[in-house]
Amino acid sequence: MNHYTAKQIAEMLQNEDSQMNLRTVRYYTQIGVIPALELVGNKRVYTDNHLHYFRAILTLSRSGETLATIQEKLQGRPMEEIISIGEKLPLYQSDQLLQHETHVINEDVIISISSRIAPELRTRVIDTVTQLMAGGGNQ
Repeated sequence: MNHYTAKQIAEMLQNEDSQMNLRTVRYYTQIGVIPALELVGNKRVYTDNHLHYFRAILTLSRSGETLATIQEKLQGRPMEEIISIGEKLPLYQSDQLLQHETHVINEDVIISISSRIAPELRTRVIDTVTQLMAGGGNQ
């Protein structure tokens, strides 16, 4: 497992979110949103697992969650789930969102479709998902 300083973590995360900086990394560490740092020798360090937590935090914050809610949601989750949440971060990148059309099917289902998809297929996908959510998917 790799070991990182707070500065290294901040630099890696700035590539994914320009708002993430050293101060934010230290703040999230201080309030316990991420797990305690690892002790290597006489130094406390961040690991790849901490990096996964930070990415999950960024993903959830971009989806509109508050920091308190994020802390609750991440607490006690297995690392596989933390990684899975963090892997969704690119879906919330503003350049990705601008290139996609977003369609609200209902309060639980929102789909994002690339503008590269043919209009006919886009309409079929939206109609199919709408029918499935309405319970009419028995065809």
